[in-house]
Amino acid sequence: MNIILRELRANLKSLLIWSGIVILFSLVGFSKFSAFYGNPELLSILDSMPAPVISTLNMNAFNLTTVTGFFGIMVMYFSLILAIAAVMWGSDTISKEERDRTVEFSLTLPVTRGRVVIAKTVAAAVNCIALLLVTWGITVVGAQNYQPDEQFYKFVSLTMLAFLFLQMIFLALGIFLGCALKRHKLAGSLAMGILLGTYFLSILSGLTKDLEFLKYFTPFKYFDAAFLLRESRLELLFILLSLGIVAVLLAAAYASYSKRDVYI
Repeated sequence: MNIILRELRANLKSLLIWSGIVILFSLVGFSKFSAFYGNPELLSILDSMPAPVISTLNMNAFNLTTVTGFFGIMVMYFSLILAIAAVMWGSDTISKEERDRTVEFSLTLPVTRGRVVIAKTVAAAVNCIALLLVTWGITVVGAQNYQPDEQFYKFVSLTMLAFLFLQMIFLALGIFLGCALKRHKLAGSLAMGILLGTYFLSILSGLTKDLEFLKYFTPFKYFDAAFLLRESRLELLFILLSLGIVAVLLAAAYASYSKRDVYI
């Protein structure tokens, strides 16, 4: 418990910064939506945009004159922000001990390395959930001026659950890289590179049906916003796939950190 509390205190500033980013993005997004709200004439702007761009951004799946449809467009950007925060917390929570030369203190505690990994994972997961709650709250608050209906609240709730799976995948990825890599400086950059690579794959998978198979290789496509709005459910296949990825990565992180030499 002491390790968890120490990590939460250490990451409080980071959590506040990411919360500020989410709040600012949401406020700017809803301010822009005010121009579209109840004004279908502005949708003619989409006619001048290239079809691949519209398809990639899912603009053809949502009605931008409704708050529900506009949130569907914002989902892509929220997911990227939350995933980046999660992977950075994950990769940093272990590697920072070696970077800051505090690993000796951690290893002198009367706990095993495995328990250190578990405690730090719990603390990072708490940060992810806290940021998710901030995202949920500011989304609901920002939508109040646009008469949100029951469908909106259901869509937002389902999307937040999808975000949680996305966060846990990238959190586990970051923790694994932080535990497995002997060169601690590489953990964050490699984790970010993988995240951006999977995000790029999610864009490619939406361009044509021939590339649709790529969605199985990118967590950003596991819970598509258009599907969530249309079907009001998460796909069981991707729930199981997400849980499997998280379990494998955390198990590998636990095993690798327990055996490898640490940089002191």
